[in-house]
Amino acid sequence: MMPEIALNILDVAENSIRADAALIEITVSVQKEEDTLTVIIRDNGCGMDENQITRVQDPFFTTRTTRKVGLGVPFFKQAAECTGGSFSITSEKGKGTEVKAVFVLSHIDRMPLGDISETIHTLVVFNQHTDFVYTYIYNDSRFVLDTRELKEILGNVSFQEAEISGFIRDYLRENKDSTDGGADI
Repeated sequence: MMPEIALNILDVAENSIRADAALIEITVSVQKEEDTLTVIIRDNGCGMDENQITRVQDPFFTTRTTRKVGLGVPFFKQAAECTGGSFSITSEKGKGTEVKAVFVLSHIDRMPLGDISETIHTLVVFNQHTDFVYTYIYNDSRFVLDTRELKEILGNVSFQEAEISGFIRDYLRENKDSTDGGADI
């Protein structure tokens, strides 16, 4: 099992990239009063049929040729459900996929969120051909990073340029801390 939720998000987002998604929306929502941490990853990739949705949740199924098992989605599902939360995948061939994991925030078995800012930074900087909309919500506060806006401002400048990469990293960290008051989730 992965030690933090952010790594599960990275794994599912990489699946979306391999599914030729042009847009990946990642939402992380912490609702203290509801005692939930919800992660939604939605893409406009190639999508899956009902059989594939069932199979992708099986740890002994993978579409990769480099290994015989696919543990990312099954571990993510198990991590959410072992906290008393829920997990779902909805998808339509040719339209995309949505993965939703709801964790009971206070449950003793809930793994930490981890360094979500660094995870989003890695996805954005090293996959510039894919657009990302990242929304982080903490109770009634939120911030959004939309790479389409960054591309409009920067033109053809690569996100991998040191100054741009550093700006994106700082933007993510500062806005997360501003949104949740530096909470350790």
